[in-house]
Amino acid sequence: MEYADGKMLADKESGIGWMTFNNPARRNAMTMEMWQGADAILADFEADPEVRVIVLKGAGDKAFVSGADISQFEKNRADAAAAARYSAATDAGRQRLATAEKPVIAMIRGFCMGGGLGIAMTCDLRFAAEGSEFGIPAARLGIAYNFENVRSLVGLVGPARAKDILFSGRRLPAEEAYAVGLIDRVVPAAELEGHVRDYAAGLAVNAPLSIRASKLTIREVMADRQEREAGLIEALAKACFDSADYREGRTAFMEKRRPVFTGS
Repeated sequence: MEYADGKMLADKESGIGWMTFNNPARRNAMTMEMWQGADAILADFEADPEVRVIVLKGAGDKAFVSGADISQFEKNRADAAAAARYSAATDAGRQRLATAEKPVIAMIRGFCMGGGLGIAMTCDLRFAAEGSEFGIPAARLGIAYNFENVRSLVGLVGPARAKDILFSGRRLPAEEAYAVGLIDRVVPAAELEGHVRDYAAGLAVNAPLSIRASKLTIREVMADRQEREAGLIEALAKACFDSADYREGRTAFMEKRRPVFTGS
């Protein structure tokens, strides 16, 4: 399906929801309309029990997302007040991605810059092709990177490397991005989609409630202590132990067969 006048695409296949940033003429730079399309796509994927894993990718081989579409800055982000209105209009999509309960994988080819790197860092895992480049050019544009993205960056690479990336605005090749913890895997470009597809397919046959519990528990572990939901982890564990999938997992183990999980 198409959203944002075709600049956002959604497809479902074998338990995987594929969301494509489809603005290759501008290296998949994000517009306000694309953020609104992303919100709609992610809402649909989250609501569909047949979708077990979500994969984000950029159209073509030049970029995952090269950042925000700077051509919209004069109209939508000319000053602090305009930038606040822009953020309010795009926050739903960002929040939808940040709070997704299903595993989300960023499949990265080419440039992954600025807000595009923010999108990738919000995903659970980042798999990149050799030759990809990463960076945050905020210091070269005179803008400030927002708190959540900076927190994600610090969480992945630590404060000193985060300062290097933000102060310099330089581009990191995929190998360095992997070495500092910014991405999780680097594979040859020709093998990237197959690698991601195989990995996502492996997740799609695992128990959805167990994966959801793991993702939300890790989120609580990483949250500030005062913001943690004390009863959530216990409730997630109880839901797993009371599930039909738990019974199926035990039975399949005893019968020496592959379990078939339904998410219930």
